[in-house]
Amino acid sequence: MGDMTNSDFYSKNQRNESSHGGEFGCTMEELRSLMELRGTEAVVKIKETYGDTEAICRRLRTSPVEGLPGTAPDLEKRKQIFGQNFIPPKKPKTFLQLVWEALQDVTLIILEIAAIISLGLSFYHPPGESNEGCATAQGGAEDEGEAEAGWIEGAAILLSVICVVLVTAFNDWSKEKQFRGLQSRIEQEQKFTVVRAGQVVQIPVAEIVVGDIAQVKYGDLLPADGLLLQGNDLKIDESSLTGESDQVRKSPDKDPALLSGTHVMEGSGRMVVTAVGVNSQTGIIFTLLGAGGEEEEKKDKKGKMQDGNVDGSQSKAKQQDGAAAMEMQPLKSAEGGDADDKKKANTHKKEKSVLQGKLTKLAVQIGKAGLVMSAITVIILVLYFTVDTFVVNKKPWLPECTPVYVQYFVKFFIIGVTVLVVAVPEGLPLAVTISLAYSVKKMMKDNNLVRHLDACETMGNATAICSDKTGTLTTNRMTVVQAYVGDVHYKEIPDPSSINAKTMELLVNAIAINSAYTTKILPPEKEGALPRQVGNKTECGLLGFVLDLKQDYEPVRSQVPEEKLYKVYTFNSVRKSMSTVVRLPDESFRMYSKGASEIVLKKCCKILSGAGEPRVFRPRDRDEMVKKVIEPMACDGLRTICVAYRDFPSSPEPDWDNENDILNDLTCICVVGIEDPVRPEVPEAIRKCQRAGITVRMVTGDNINTARAIAIKCGIIHPGEDFLCLEGKEFNRRIRNEKGEIEQERIDKIWPKLRVLARSSPTDKHTLVKGIIDSTHTEQRQVVAVTGDGTNDGPALKKADVGFAMGIAGTDVAKEASDIILTDDNFSSIVKAVMWGRNVYDSISKFLQFQLTVNVVAVIVAFTGACITQDSPLKAVQMLWVNLIMDTFASLALATEPPTETLLLRKPYGRNKPLISRTMMKNILGHAVYQLTLIFTLLFVGEKMFQIDSGRNAPLHSPPSEHYTIIFNTFVMMQLFNEINARKIHGERNVFDGIFRNPIFCTIVLGTFAIQIVIVQFGGKPFSCSPLQLDQWMWCIFIGLGELVWGQVIATIPTSRLKFLKEAGRLTQKEEIPEEELNEDVEEIDHAERELRRGQILWFRGLNRIQTQIEVVNTFKSGASFQGALRRQSSVTSQSQDVANLSSPSRVSLSNALSSPTSLPPAAAGQG
Repeated sequence: MGDMTNSDFYSKNQRNESSHGGEFGCTMEELRSLMELRGTEAVVKIKETYGDTEAICRRLRTSPVEGLPGTAPDLEKRKQIFGQNFIPPKKPKTFLQLVWEALQDVTLIILEIAAIISLGLSFYHPPGESNEGCATAQGGAEDEGEAEAGWIEGAAILLSVICVVLVTAFNDWSKEKQFRGLQSRIEQEQKFTVVRAGQVVQIPVAEIVVGDIAQVKYGDLLPADGLLLQGNDLKIDESSLTGESDQVRKSPDKDPALLSGTHVMEGSGRMVVTAVGVNSQTGIIFTLLGAGGEEEEKKDKKGKMQDGNVDGSQSKAKQQDGAAAMEMQPLKSAEGGDADDKKKANTHKKEKSVLQGKLTKLAVQIGKAGLVMSAITVIILVLYFTVDTFVVNKKPWLPECTPVYVQYFVKFFIIGVTVLVVAVPEGLPLAVTISLAYSVKKMMKDNNLVRHLDACETMGNATAICSDKTGTLTTNRMTVVQAYVGDVHYKEIPDPSSINAKTMELLVNAIAINSAYTTKILPPEKEGALPRQVGNKTECGLLGFVLDLKQDYEPVRSQVPEEKLYKVYTFNSVRKSMSTVVRLPDESFRMYSKGASEIVLKKCCKILSGAGEPRVFRPRDRDEMVKKVIEPMACDGLRTICVAYRDFPSSPEPDWDNENDILNDLTCICVVGIEDPVRPEVPEAIRKCQRAGITVRMVTGDNINTARAIAIKCGIIHPGEDFLCLEGKEFNRRIRNEKGEIEQERIDKIWPKLRVLARSSPTDKHTLVKGIIDSTHTEQRQVVAVTGDGTNDGPALKKADVGFAMGIAGTDVAKEASDIILTDDNFSSIVKAVMWGRNVYDSISKFLQFQLTVNVVAVIVAFTGACITQDSPLKAVQMLWVNLIMDTFASLALATEPPTETLLLRKPYGRNKPLISRTMMKNILGHAVYQLTLIFTLLFVGEKMFQIDSGRNAPLHSPPSEHYTIIFNTFVMMQLFNEINARKIHGERNVFDGIFRNPIFCTIVLGTFAIQIVIVQFGGKPFSCSPLQLDQWMWCIFIGLGELVWGQVIATIPTSRLKFLKEAGRLTQKEEIPEEELNEDVEEIDHAERELRRGQILWFRGLNRIQTQIEVVNTFKSGASFQGALRRQSSVTSQSQDVANLSSPSRVSLSNALSSPTSLPPAAAGQG
């Protein structure tokens, strides 16, 4: 389907273009082929065909300075001719496809088969039925009407299967829908700066059209293809398209082609957009992918039919994963195709989230137990029946009785399957999904935009947060509050008249020219508000300083427009300074510089005196200045910036590429102290984190004194504590050995005490995060969250367990690497994320506590009931109702509990704390004991208590008895009240606490109760229920209420006494995921579901093994060769390999599992 939409898109565009070709001077085809050229080829082509880039602008009817006029008809026409800047996503799966997928579930398939057999047999009335010689096991003859109703059970099972399938499909569908909604929201938020009608405006990426003049700057992710008109030191990372990691230098005369999906790593510039959407380079790749995927899928299907092997479905699933990844990020980096190779090459994979790891293990364990129980149940029932009929009563097996016997066997089989269905907690994946989806939706309100679902839950286990300072802990509103100009240190903004006019002019020019022209200070939007700062915040602070000195930077900028800047050395994390060269009227050059004071001052050899004349500035003057000016400023928590300049002669022209010589011998104009106040809500948020057992560390590029001052204000460090504040250099010195290699044990000595890392480079941040994650210093592996906003934070964000990117100040690259985007850039939102994460974990635990009680009781009741009375007291349909509706509804009810502040009062659980704690185990077993005692009491003496007929030992098609209905009803009532108990998992007394804050919970409990009344009173034959009297109902409800009282009794027993209780669902340190799983796509949402299916595959293997053994026995009997048995064995080995690479086990059909004997591998033959 994907290729259809894309190719339609194409043909439409081409038709349009041929008709409109004349309106613009160049066609879409020409521009597309131009963008496929790189480097000098492109330059030559532009020269030959068009003349220069200006000529292309003219042909596209756009002005390099003013941009497009921006009128609606013009934009519309451009969209029609050149296409829109958006890539049509792959169509989502339809509801029917999802239904079909849900039907692939193995337990459901078995139930369907059983139900169909049961249906078939009920309509088949063999002549032998009248024959009294057949085993009328227990009970008298049936009356005719009952025999007629034999079909009901089969039909009811089918109906409940349909229910399950619809619920599952609907869930998947809503999950998909939510995910798409989230995605489109992320896209709408991505804006880009363009010039229209001479105004610089930010427009959504999808609105960009061919001919737009776009401003590109450090950290942008280019949204369309274009040609560079003017650039300053522009370097681009094209690895997402070419796979080469070297940064490519771009300039209008050497390599003007800028491609969509690539990252700007340095510099800035302006480009004219030449191709958008499906016609841009990334778009072309996507289109090929869409088309390629479809063809391959067709091939897959053929392949699958031929060999009936699992591989087909594996590659198909891979394809869908790839496609999913592709549609996830429409115009983002090439997340699709070529990113797949990158992903495989990329060694660092986030491991499975803690919760999923624990759940999968638990689900598989439960599944195995259920399988064993159901097998035993069936075997006991069959043996009892055959022994009783043929041995004890010595009945012969008459051919005409066969259908009757088969009917019994089918009934036993259905009971067995029912036990299995109840044992497997299929509500688990559902609970996880619901809980995560619900949290993600609510987290949006708390300014957390979650990009990867499992990040939400990982956050609950976080033990460390490495946070940026600027913008996260502080408000990111920079203001100059101190200055050192003309030998005087001013503690507040100096009076303009006190500064020498010459100095003032240099100062204004240096600040106005040597800053990005996109940085401006605009008048406030509301009366009395602060002026708006647009662009780089530090530069805004400096421009604000100019305005405070009653000067204006605009006239300077209009005098020296951006095109006239001779050379720009943009800011990057290595230089830590920015310089701009301009040509003066007398042809000589002047360079203005600004940057971190300790770096720029080292390069100064002169300083302006009070009279505005340069005087010599010696190293000892510098040391004195650092002591007297810079350190006092830093200790007040100010960032210090030095502004300087240097003049060059016109001839010989300096070698501008020799940076070391150019950026030297500067003359210092002034040093300013910029304040960035701490956000008011941060200290409280940090206190909450520390109380919750999370260490907050500050990683910043600022100098150490500033960093320490701010860390004290935030409460990251408290005076008098034993902690470390290091600079990047010192940190590197301590963690590296003589050869300069990083040693883990050296990091382990530092990180537990480290609180502030100042003057750190992006690599330091990455090293620190990696060091903490890999550390085995603590018994729990640390779970680290990192915040970042710059392009250079990408590696650290990716390495961390949870990466937070800033929604406002963050660059696209940082957002791309992150798991959660903080839409308000505020540290306190991280605390909310922790709260939600812990809440997810607790919700799952609550659900497990409830679910496992139901499972344990139902399985034991069905099992013992079947063994003692040859018939399960809870019928198949009733079990399905209990299982499905209770599971599905309970998962909704318990997974949507809102979080409370109390969640932040405990320490993180850590990776190897079991999912089911001792307390929970106590609750599960305690309640199971209560429920089993009552149910068995009712089963064996219930008829005496209520003076009703016994329901035990009823014949095959007997009408439903009141006795069994009471048992069923009581069972459901106990579950309902136990659901309220399950709301608390830490042994709290008040289970009703906050129950009305969760309307979903109340609705579901009442709703289930209502449906139960309907089922019991009007369910009749399909549900094997007979209507009950009011007093019987009262008793059922009373026994149910006993659950709440019993819950209090259990809470009184101290857990510490119950040493024998085992915990379950523990994840040990050693358990990393096997290789196959790592290659699966990261975007996979539901791991638990996959594991459940794995469990099913395990039992296929079991079947296979049994067959092998049977075959071996037969072979021995017949004395035939070993060959047959070995053949089967080899097929088992190949089977297990298939299972290993299976990426989405849902599509295994029985025929694969019992695959036909394959040819014998030589190794096996040898062993034979």
